[in-house]
Amino acid sequence: MSDHRLRQYLLTAPLAELTRQSRALRDSHGAPRLTYSRKVFIPLTQLCRDVCHYCTFAKAPRRLDSAYLPPDEVMEIARRGAEAGCKEALFTLGDKPELRYAAARKALAELGFETTVDYLEHIAGRVLNETGLIPHINAGVLTSQDYARLRRVSGSMGLMLESSSQRLCQRGGPHFGSPDKEPATRLASIAAAGEAAIPFTTGILIGIGETREERLDDLFALRDLHQRHGHLHEVIVQNFRAKPDTVMADAPEPSEEELFWTIAAARLILGTDIGIQSPPISTRGGRVR
Repeated sequence: MSDHRLRQYLLTAPLAELTRQSRALRDSHGAPRLTYSRKVFIPLTQLCRDVCHYCTFAKAPRRLDSAYLPPDEVMEIARRGAEAGCKEALFTLGDKPELRYAAARKALAELGFETTVDYLEHIAGRVLNETGLIPHINAGVLTSQDYARLRRVSGSMGLMLESSSQRLCQRGGPHFGSPDKEPATRLASIAAAGEAAIPFTTGILIGIGETREERLDDLFALRDLHQRHGHLHEVIVQNFRAKPDTVMADAPEPSEEELFWTIAAARLILGTDIGIQSPPISTRGGRVR
C-alpha cells in the first residue's frame, strides 16, 4: 500500500479495525512474552535551556540544591542500582543548560568541564567501568561529534521527536521558546544517531495541540529514518498529562481513543522491526506493545 493510501486508510477506518490489524501484525512477529532490562534513574541535571509548556522535569537554578549531580552522588546512585539488580543506568538531563544559565557554566567549571556533554562522557564512563551498568543516555539534541564521544561509554541513546509540527513552535504553541524542539533540529539529531549506528529510542507526544495528520507525519518521518539507518529499536507513544504549575495545567488530555488510534497507526506504519511502547492510560492498565 502506498503511503498516501495508508494515510487515508488510517484517517478513515474504524478504530476497531485498526486495532485488530495492529494486534495481528504485532502477534505475527516474535514471542508473546516480553522481557525488559531494569534501569536505575540518574537525573544528571534538571537545568534546561528550553521552556516547554508542559514540562515538570526542568527546574530553575534557584529550585535546585546543585546544578549537576556531583560525581560521588552519581556513583552512589549507580552502585545502589547495581546492588538492586539493575543492568542499565538511565541518564536524563536537560538540553544544553550552560547556554542559558551562568550557574550551569560555573558548576561545570568547578567540576573541571566546559560543557554538559564533557561531564556526561566522563561520568557515564565511570559508571560503565566501575559498576558494570550499561548507560542509556537521553541528553537532548546532539551533534555527530557528541554521538561519537558518547557511543564509547553507552549501550544505547534516545531522543523523543515529540512532534514534527512547526506550527507548535509558533507563539502560543507548547514549543515556543524552545530552540531544541525545532522539528528539523530534532530529526537531524535522530538521523545523526543513525549515521553513528547507535541503538536508539525515540517517540511522539500526543495531545499537545497536534492533529492526527501531524502525528502521521511524525510516524512516517521516523519510519523513513529507520529505513535509511536501521537504528530505531523503540518508538514511544506518550500521552500528554496536564500537570500543576505548568503553562498547560488546564489543557485537555488526549482520550483513550486517541491513544489507541495512535498506537495502532504507529504499528501499521512502523511494522514489526520497531518496538512500540506506551504508558498505561490509567493505573489499572499495562504497557501496550
